[in-house]
Amino acid sequence: MSAEDRFSMSAEKYLAKHNILIYFEDSIAQLLEHREENPKLNSIKFLSEYFNALRDGNHTMFREYSFVHVTSHNRASFVRLFWKCYRQIGKKGDLLSVNEYHSLLTLLCPDFPFEIVQKTARIILLDDAMDCLISFSDFIYAFQIQFYFEEFIEKVHDQYQSLIQTQRSPRDPVVVPSGTDDTSIHQNSHHPADGVDAMQYFRAVFPLCDRSNYSTPPANSLKEILFNVPRVSFYGFLMAMAKSESINDHIGRLPTKSELLEGADSELTTPTIRLKARLGQTPSPSPETAPVSQNHAQNVYSTKSSHTVTSRPPSAARAKTLVGKGNRAPVVKKKESSDESSDSDTDSSDDTI
Repeated sequence: MSAEDRFSMSAEKYLAKHNILIYFEDSIAQLLEHREENPKLNSIKFLSEYFNALRDGNHTMFREYSFVHVTSHNRASFVRLFWKCYRQIGKKGDLLSVNEYHSLLTLLCPDFPFEIVQKTARIILLDDAMDCLISFSDFIYAFQIQFYFEEFIEKVHDQYQSLIQTQRSPRDPVVVPSGTDDTSIHQNSHHPADGVDAMQYFRAVFPLCDRSNYSTPPANSLKEILFNVPRVSFYGFLMAMAKSESINDHIGRLPTKSELLEGADSELTTPTIRLKARLGQTPSPSPETAPVSQNHAQNVYSTKSSHTVTSRPPSAARAKTLVGKGNRAPVVKKKESSDESSDSDTDSSDDTI
């Protein structure tokens, strides 16, 4: 945002756009909670650490899903945190299942919903291959799109279904009178499985861009995707978003796919601000043993659920034994060090969906 745009906004609009009140309220709530256990806590130092972590994007580790999900800055920071913690999986070439990726996410956010991971897998695998294994690089970019643009994806899915219904309605033969004895029979030649007309879909989703109440990809990025193909399926559209260089650059947290696994692993600072367990609460089941309902596979774009945290986040050391005997998941390191700078380069996109 330019200085001119910033100063032309009202105070109320500025606070709402940057979610200032959310962070003020959370910082005070965290301060009061920590002071209950340590009355001698230095309030100024505590708040300084809070906002330094917020600025650097290190503030979502071990926090509850309601906080991780509440702002676009939190979502993007959490995606980068996941990449920094687990990119060793990609370096080793390991392929993981949907449940294993969900377990890794719950080490960083204990109540992270399985539904988000399932939707991510559908972008990569589609409905008929949900039991297949997924590479880390494929998962991280699809997860970024699904998590960061969740509300936008819900709305473009509705638009897609509306176009599909319109496409289905005239499939019965229509008799058109003519000046001769012969009649012409017109029938829609496209089956819903073929997708929808790409230009028609762009006209439907374009009004959803640049909304202030949820994150949306740049309109120019959608043009790059939809102007180069005649027809597009919904999951093909999402996969093209995941591969888009300009969309990845717009979010600004992940490097390009060619640089995703390069460089030495950096040590992460364990944040002072973290979710704390209430006394007398029973710990929730570990992600390794918690059952996954079969009903999750149905209507993943039509349901929303609320989540309540009931226990302290699991220790990062549990990553050693999380994904089986091979110990493929790296340990989240807790020594203090400077954070890596955000990379703004992006992955290359395909011309064909």
